[in-house]
Amino acid sequence: MQHQNKKISRRQMSESFLTAAFLSLSGGLQDAYTYLSRGSVFANAQTGNIVLFSHSLFEKNFSGALHYFIPLLFFGIGVAAAEEVHFIFEKSNRLHWRQPVLLLEIIILFIVGFIPDEHNLIANALVSFSCAMQVQAFRKVHGYSFASTMCIGNIRSGMEAFCLFVRTQDRLTLQKAAAYFGVIVLFALGAGVGGVLLSYFGLKTIWISCLLLVIGFFLMFIRDKSMQPQF
Repeated sequence: MQHQNKKISRRQMSESFLTAAFLSLSGGLQDAYTYLSRGSVFANAQTGNIVLFSHSLFEKNFSGALHYFIPLLFFGIGVAAAEEVHFIFEKSNRLHWRQPVLLLEIIILFIVGFIPDEHNLIANALVSFSCAMQVQAFRKVHGYSFASTMCIGNIRSGMEAFCLFVRTQDRLTLQKAAAYFGVIVLFALGAGVGGVLLSYFGLKTIWISCLLLVIGFFLMFIRDKSMQPQF
């Protein structure tokens, strides 16, 4: 029972809004970073990459198609990597399995900051890989399904919850809508701040994303101690 309690507590922290806030800020910054400074490639919004890949392919611009295909490929590999980490650390008593995912993501993004712009293909592949791990590992906030690295699903879920609140006046539904809209605002803030910081720090701006993820990593430890369920 004690082991089960720890698992519940850790899961609650990884799904808290505070953790989601730092992950969303980081996610927005990563997308702005790759699009604005790494050759107009989306790190998170792979739908955009699919459109651009397909367009390049039909235009017989095969180098351009590769430019967008590689991040797509590494995004898929990143999902698989997160699942492998989940399998390895699922029964760990020291770390929640999502924490090693964050550590690996931090290391990868730190390395990206050293990659020169003539190797943007490699940099975009690594950022897409790390984003995919984050998407796969952190999929709920307060028990609601969400994404910390893209917005379309959050917009749909937020508006759905808000419409339901208008009809029912259920405060819990309003809180659900507010959680989704809050994540969207934080993602946009991360993207905006990332764009501004690029003019100061250039390709090293991605290290700000590392810092945000480090905060998220240690928040799990703090909440794990303070949110032990009482039985």
